[in-house]
Amino acid sequence: MYKRKLYLFGLLSTFILLIALASAAVSAHLTRANLKQSQLAQSLLSEHQQLSSISYRLFKQLTDELIFGKNANQAKVRNKQQQIQQSLVRIKQFELAQREALGIEATQGSVEDTDELEALIAEIVNEFRAIAQSNDSAPLYEQQRLQTLLESTIDNQFREAINSAVTRQTRVVSRINASIETLNTSIVWFTICLGIITCPFILLGCFWLFNSLYQPLTVIRTGTDAIASGNYDYRLPETLDDEFTDLVKALNSMITRLAEHEDKADAYRKQLEFEVETRTRALKEANSKLTQIDAKRRQFMADVSHELRTPLTIIRGEAQVTLRQRSATNEIYQETLETVLEQAINLSKLVDDLLLLARAEMHEFTLDLAKTNLKTLLEQQTSTWQKVTKPREFKLEWAVNRNVIVFIDEGRLLQALTILIENAHKYSHEGQPITLKVSSNNDWVTLSVIDIGDGISSGDLEHVFERFVRLKRKGDGMGLGLSIAKAIAEAHGGKLEAHSTLGKGSEFMLAIKASPDSE
Repeated sequence: MYKRKLYLFGLLSTFILLIALASAAVSAHLTRANLKQSQLAQSLLSEHQQLSSISYRLFKQLTDELIFGKNANQAKVRNKQQQIQQSLVRIKQFELAQREALGIEATQGSVEDTDELEALIAEIVNEFRAIAQSNDSAPLYEQQRLQTLLESTIDNQFREAINSAVTRQTRVVSRINASIETLNTSIVWFTICLGIITCPFILLGCFWLFNSLYQPLTVIRTGTDAIASGNYDYRLPETLDDEFTDLVKALNSMITRLAEHEDKADAYRKQLEFEVETRTRALKEANSKLTQIDAKRRQFMADVSHELRTPLTIIRGEAQVTLRQRSATNEIYQETLETVLEQAINLSKLVDDLLLLARAEMHEFTLDLAKTNLKTLLEQQTSTWQKVTKPREFKLEWAVNRNVIVFIDEGRLLQALTILIENAHKYSHEGQPITLKVSSNNDWVTLSVIDIGDGISSGDLEHVFERFVRLKRKGDGMGLGLSIAKAIAEAHGGKLEAHSTLGKGSEFMLAIKASPDSE
């Protein structure tokens, strides 16, 4: 039903549009024809005026020839004659085209008068030639033949002929312009009349179509508002136009399904709320336990570090005092004291490491930062690291093309690099070199310690920076080195990462920011 209304309105609008387009096409065609005729008439009028000007200049030059002799102005006379012939040719072409466009009645006499004008110009030129060849000894002003030519033929006949042609062509131009004006006026009035006639029909059609569409849309909008508000008992009437029947049925079916889904969602929501509440309670309990354990662990680490530092310092001091005594002492006592001293130093180092990690966790790890030339620092330390990795080769590769300045705590940074180099020496294959590679990326400087060894599996790589983790039971370390190195890197605002491939080796990358003073 509504589709037929749309078709009817579309046909009416199309018919009106076709009338308007046809009118515009006819108007454009007529306007184009009239403009072409007007342009032709203006060109012809301009040619007549140009012919008059050239002819009078020719007559003047021929008169000068009579006065000053036969050889005066010959070139100019020939040029003017050629221009007159060209102008006459164009005038004839324009007049024939104008006659074809406007008809014989509107252009009566134009072509014939041009032939007569051409003959008259030729007659005047020949008369000038004849007077020049007559060898009349009388003064020019007394020669009757010349006076007749100038006063009768040129002033009367030629002037009348050329003025008649210009006047006739002016009338043609005026007639064409009047025709164009009449056509424009007709087009304007036709457009106004077409608008006055068609606008009421279009407005009535739009009003009728709007009313036909508004009522179904109002019903559908009422139904959608009810659905949006959660009223799933509402049903839309199925008495609308055929085009809306399927939509109404679909909406009613959707309301039914939404009601079913809402019931299921409510049940699921209640079940989910119960499960979330249960899980949340369990997580809170677990988090509370973890918090207590972590607090106890931190306290334990701080207490152990604090309590062990004083006695270990005393043991180390007493051992040193005993060793410095020169009294007679058994060698066994001296070896014992040396052993005590060695163990005390190791325990003291362990305490220092634990204190460093505890301070790092509590964000109390302080650094003595200063601007440092990284290349100079590493080159000075190379010999020391070579001793650490002896007998294997230690290489320092510099992949940076600028002088890198960093803002670091030299001692702490060298401590972290030494830990990485010692680990590489401990866990890489014998005879394989250890490389410290320095590279740069934007504002970051990366110091990579690369070894060739068994590598670290992806599962172990996730725990490599945790405390007391020893993946291989080599050496006498406590598993704190990598944790300390990472803490030092992070204290500098950088980071420490590890990459490893089983059977090929590992790479530990310590990245820190370069100073803007780097060149």
